[in-house]
Amino acid sequence: MSPDTPVFLITGASTGIGAATARHAAEAGYRPVLAARSEDKLQALASEVDGLALRCDVTEWEDQQALVRRTLDEYGRIDVVFANAGFGGARGFEKGTPEEWKEMVLTNVYGVALTIRATMPALKDSKGHLLLTSSVAGRRALQGSLYSASKHAVTAMGEAARLDFNDSGVRVTLIEPGMVDTPFFDNPPQIEALQADDIARAVMYAVSQPPHVDVNEILIRPTAQPT
Repeated sequence: MSPDTPVFLITGASTGIGAATARHAAEAGYRPVLAARSEDKLQALASEVDGLALRCDVTEWEDQQALVRRTLDEYGRIDVVFANAGFGGARGFEKGTPEEWKEMVLTNVYGVALTIRATMPALKDSKGHLLLTSSVAGRRALQGSLYSASKHAVTAMGEAARLDFNDSGVRVTLIEPGMVDTPFFDNPPQIEALQADDIARAVMYAVSQPPHVDVNEILIRPTAQPT
């Protein structure tokens, strides 16, 4: 590929929405950089999309810095960053363990903030695009859901980042899925849920707009989801 080929970096890339987005990005002519903690799945996907697989724990600042440094050493640029790493937990403030809560908040909130911080200079250089995975749960509170609270934080972070990037040429988009049939859920959805490809197409829609068009939020639900 040419040195001018744009680079699309995805955290949480090993399965689900991240993996689907990597495939769509490769089809659109991007060079994918795939980051996650699961190296085996990453390597298989990287071979499929002709991308670069890099292990990264998004809750570790050193890992995030190394991810950006290796990407720039390899490709010289970062054009799109999709901060997609995250996971959920049981609803109810008496459910789950404090250790699980801590890991969820560190991944869903702190990890996203670190991705923004680590990639900000490269995105300013490329006048690129930052996308964050929030959720319908980041727009309306769910009973007893610390996950919902963490996604409210991501929703706020998206607007805060947009303001921070203002006048730099960098665009910022929040992706807010409803129920998606991915490994995120322990049990299959009881309705016809969205597929990971549906969310990947929404990501690529935002990215494909002209440079002066900044799609700030995409809230996408299955037709059958009532709330």
